Amino acid sequence: MPQHYRLRGLFPITRTDAVAFPNLRGMRARTAGLGESVLVSIPSGAKPELDLLRRALGVLTEMAPAAIELGKLFRAAGHELSLVGGPVRDAFLGRASNDLDFATSATPDETQHLLARWGDAHWDIGKEFGTIGARKGDVVVEVTTYRTDRYDPDSRKPLVEFGDSLDGDLSRRDFTVNAMAVRLPELTFVDPFDGLSDLARKVLRTPIAPERSFDDDPLRMMRAARFAAQLSFHVEHGTLAALVAMAARIEIVSAERVQAELSKLVMSPNPRAGLEVLVDTGLADHVLPELPALQLEIDEHHRHKDVYEHSLIVLDQAIAQETGPDGPVPAPDLVLRLAALLHDVGKPATRKFEPGGGVSFHHHEVVGAKIVAKRLRALKYEKQVVKDVARLVELHLRFHGYGDGEWTDSAVRRYVTDAGPQLERLHRLTRADCTTRNRRKAKRLSDAYTHLEKRIETLRAQEEIDAIRPDLDGNQIMKILGIGPGREVGQAYKHLLGLRMERGPLGEDVATEELRKWWADQES
Repeated sequence: MPQHYRLRGLFPITRTDAVAFPNLRGMRARTAGLGESVLVSIPSGAKPELDLLRRALGVLTEMAPAAIELGKLFRAAGHELSLVGGPVRDAFLGRASNDLDFATSATPDETQHLLARWGDAHWDIGKEFGTIGARKGDVVVEVTTYRTDRYDPDSRKPLVEFGDSLDGDLSRRDFTVNAMAVRLPELTFVDPFDGLSDLARKVLRTPIAPERSFDDDPLRMMRAARFAAQLSFHVEHGTLAALVAMAARIEIVSAERVQAELSKLVMSPNPRAGLEVLVDTGLADHVLPELPALQLEIDEHHRHKDVYEHSLIVLDQAIAQETGPDGPVPAPDLVLRLAALLHDVGKPATRKFEPGGGVSFHHHEVVGAKIVAKRLRALKYEKQVVKDVARLVELHLRFHGYGDGEWTDSAVRRYVTDAGPQLERLHRLTRADCTTRNRRKAKRLSDAYTHLEKRIETLRAQEEIDAIRPDLDGNQIMKILGIGPGREVGQAYKHLLGLRMERGPLGEDVATEELRKWWADQES
């Protein structure tokens, strides 16, 4: 016997805006008449779906005014309009959004005309793909004509073909949890591929055969990894098998699109889950081969760690050290996360088995910085991101020369100067890089780094350690020495900077004296 639940106060029901969710598989929902309630009939054992429905009704209440208004506008013009994709999925997960995606039977030109009437502003940047955007108040919408996407075997760009039905449009979505819709303005739930059940089970499954889906748009394979990271969902067995079989197909997709998905994965709440999908399916071999290369074969004496697992742990620990929005490293931080993940990519190229069974990775940080820069450039990351991540990788071992606080003040100044604006990230990367299970050793390393941080703060209070410059600038050097611009000015500046590092602030008089001594040595 079905159980009956009355969901009161979740959605306003009026004579003109009845709410119906008639297409839930194994469920029947209908309006219970007027007033603020919806009567839902649901079979025993389907409580997860009911919980999702309850959450969705609450979220859709917030979305309803703008969505219904837009739906009425399109219906009056003779067109279909449905809320689709992420906003529908997120509504069932209890998440509201002001960025709404819609699918429509209207052509892009017809959509643009209607959105110009509806919104405060509209734009047609995605018109060639059938998408028109608009904003009204705080609500941003994108409306896309029903379509299908497919790739030419020899092209990196998808071919867009417009469709003629909502079900057909939903069939081209990446996963069933994103292939649900709400028809407007009547608010009828559409779920032709049983996405609600998959959402309740936290499963990623393609609406059509996964081989066909991934062949049509190989980037969907990257999205599988990304959603595993963002939503903590697992990939259904058949879909996972297709990922393994078709991993090489990702090479047809442009680097920019791959990079966008990888960044979203890395910035997600649980990037480890997505990265494991990339590596386990072989996708990483084509988009980030340095990551699976870290799965070094552990020697028979277990003299060194599984560098891949170590890197994932460092990533987790770096994420735990990100700060709130007002802190020095607000979460999520792409640069810190990429550096944590890739800090040891130089190890495979530098691994050396030493006499007696030891293993060394000399200068892997320098080699790794070059490898990271090359890979991130290939993925079309911004120049500053490439520079910052590579710098952190290059510096991540510097602290290990600190020992028991034996660094001079000069060495501390150089540490801060070399890190530059990456110092706060370097603090967090260095701490995260300690994955030893030896508690005594871990505490000793943590205490040593705390000591270094305190020394940095002490020097910072005494001098402008974050922006160390010589006591004399270029103009002063030229005036004192009676020379014009040229190589000698740069050499003198470098000499004074070295003194500043070694001895701290000198003052203008002492710096002038040291400059004259240096100049005399040059002329002798």
